[in-house]
Amino acid sequence: MNSRLHPARTAMAWGLALAALACVAPPARAQLLPPPHNVVSLSATASAELPMDWLSVTYASARDGSDAAAVQAQLRQALDTALAEARKIAKPGEVNVRTGAFSLFPRYAPKGGINGWQGSVELVVEGRDSAAIAQLAARVQTLTIARVGWSLSREARERVEGDVSAQAIARFRARADAVAHQFGAAGWSLREVSVSSTEPGGPIPLRRAVALTAQAAADAPLPVEPGNAVVSVSVSGSVQLK
Repeated sequence: MNSRLHPARTAMAWGLALAALACVAPPARAQLLPPPHNVVSLSATASAELPMDWLSVTYASARDGSDAAAVQAQLRQALDTALAEARKIAKPGEVNVRTGAFSLFPRYAPKGGINGWQGSVELVVEGRDSAAIAQLAARVQTLTIARVGWSLSREARERVEGDVSAQAIARFRARADAVAHQFGAAGWSLREVSVSSTEPGGPIPLRRAVALTAQAAADAPLPVEPGNAVVSVSVSGSVQLK
């Protein structure tokens, strides 16, 4: 049998292959930014200051003993008692109550081997009703205050973030107009841009929280002062001068 292909059949096969390739749509060309030319990088910032409205108080306790089950039972009893008090003021959106870390680990002797157990427990009470949270500190007796912190609630931050973003964008556009004019350009077009927001803040120092615990033990509410937070929005990017 002759294994060579007939010239006519070979030509037909190539014709069909070329026709199939012609039917395939060419791939879409990726849109590329024009090469950098008369490109200026700019940035602008706007901010707003408002009182912090979200108070968070973390209660904690530690226990130590030779028996793991006994230490765990002591921690659980201390937490249950404090949790019962905290639940009396719990109100969704106003006062939220949740348990924090609960740990139990062995204590080792200098020469090796376990010679005891240590554990700790946390309870977190947070929300907008700072008066109720401050009053609670005088009634929680089985745990002590470990941390106190103020911050902005999500709702308060979102109320001002839109306006601050608009101000930052307006300042960015104004700077672009000024730069274009100073360079003698007729105008500009946006090349790339990034918008980011920040909210500084943090808990008060632990040494102050310990001092407040002594006042709470005297049936006095926890003295708290929110202070202010700054919501800041930054706009940075580059423009193409025309």
